[in-house]
Amino acid sequence: MEKGYLDIVINEEKLSTGEDIFVANCTSLGIASQGKTIDEAMKNIREAVELYLEEQPELYRDLLTKIPSFSVIELDKNAKTSSIIR
Repeated sequence: MEKGYLDIVINEEKLSTGEDIFVANCTSLGIASQGKTIDEAMKNIREAVELYLEEQPELYRDLLTKIPSFSVIELDKNAKTSSIIR
């Protein structure tokens, strides 16, 4: 079976109560989920992706031809970009 790959970005955010939460965004499909820990957020986004692709299986074929890429930009304390990490 061929495999596809998805971009998942996890950000730590704060709820209005001040509680920390981890939000997992699947940029390839435009869906998100969350959890109290990174592991829980990853578990939840995996479930969300599976349900999403179950409803729209034709999208899976498109994912087989795309390889995700990412870049990280490092900032210094003056909010200046100091380097691009890939």
